[in-house]
Order: sequence, then C-alpha cells, then structure tokens
Amino acid sequence: MAKVDRLIEALGLHEGASVLDIATGMGETLCRVAARYGAQCTGVERSPYFWDEARAKAAQRGLAERVTIVQQDGAEFTAPDASYDAAMCIGAEWVFGGFEDTLRALMRWAKPGGTVVASSPHWLAEPPDDYLNGEGLTREQFTSQPATLRRVAALGLDLVYMVSSSLDDWDEYESLSWLGAADYVREHPDDPDNAAIMEWSRRRQRAYLAHGRDCLGWATYVFRKP
Repeated sequence: MAKVDRLIEALGLHEGASVLDIATGMGETLCRVAARYGAQCTGVERSPYFWDEARAKAAQRGLAERVTIVQQDGAEFTAPDASYDAAMCIGAEWVFGGFEDTLRALMRWAKPGGTVVASSPHWLAEPPDDYLNGEGLTREQFTSQPATLRRVAALGLDLVYMVSSSLDDWDEYESLSWLGAADYVREHPDDPDNAAIMEWSRRRQRAYLAHGRDCLGWATYVFRKP
C-alpha cells in the first residue's frame, strides 16, 4: 500500500477538504484520505456487498462521521458542479465509458484549482490477436501511455503526479484472483460451478503469462483543474 499512501500525499488537500470517490469499492483509499486530511468524503459504490464493507470499515476506523458511502451506480450519481476539492475514480474508467469521459465527469464536480484523480490501462507493446480475443478486448480500447496523456492534455488538466503498476504489482493482482478461485473451490467442494470457476482461472492465467504481463500496463494520475 506504499504507492497508495504516496498518491494520497500527492493530493495535497487542506484540512477538512471535501472528496468524492466514484466506484469506491470497499472504501480503503477513501478512508485513508479521510484519516490523512480530516476530509469529508463521499464514496459511491454500486455493489451492495462492497457498499456494506466500506461502511463497516469507516465505522471500525472511527470515520463514520467523515465518510459517507452511497449505494448507487457511479454513472447515475449527481452533485452540484464544482462542489468537491478532489474528485476521484480509481480503477473504474468503465463507469463513464472510458478514461476521457471519466475525466470530464470528475472535472465537473471538482472546484476550480481542485484535484482530479483517475486511472487507465495502457498498452506497453502491441497486443496479439489471441490475447485480445481471449480477454474480450480490442486494440483500439487503449493506447500507449504517452498517447493517453496527449489526449488528456486537450482537456486542460495539469498532470502533477502519477503512479504506474510494476510487474510485481500485476503479478500480485492477477495471482490473487487465481488463489481466490482455488481457495473457493477447496472450501466449497460441492459447488456445481467449480469446474467452470477453475477453467476461467486457468484461462486467465494462461493469457496473462503468455501476453498480458508484457503488453498491458496501468497507471493512476493526479491532475489539477485550472
């Protein structure tokens, strides 16, 4: 979590800042922001399971008065324009249909001079067709990291900080899904879906080791709104 902590420090928020986090998941990053800056934080999460976990986490850390979790699809969330010191959407650009549309949405909610945080995958190398087909991706879905940032420049945001995934990060992320599948099957031996679960895990593993590890990257960016 060291990279997350460095990212939070880079936000540079004032005490009591207002923060929005779309697709907040289990609320880990949002709770850390609330604790670090004494911020008033709103997280939006579609999954009832994640919503419940995020609320419980905030309460356990004594942050219930600072962290509000709304159970809602992020694309349907509404708030007045320019109402947050920081607007974030980390790891869920699909909510708004892509990276640039995500940034446009966050820019509406961020105050002038405020902070916008979002993440996006990018190609490290030309992806082969069998990898794209196996993962349900298209070549045009992402671009290189420099090309991604050139497109963002047209929105008028200033890039001030970034955190990129390393191979260790990707290995951890991917292998946890394999481990989770294997542990589930071991703990639920009578589940009729076990064969499908393990086939999904093996297929994902093969695609990652053959191509994904070398051609797909991911980064989170901190921007300042003019």
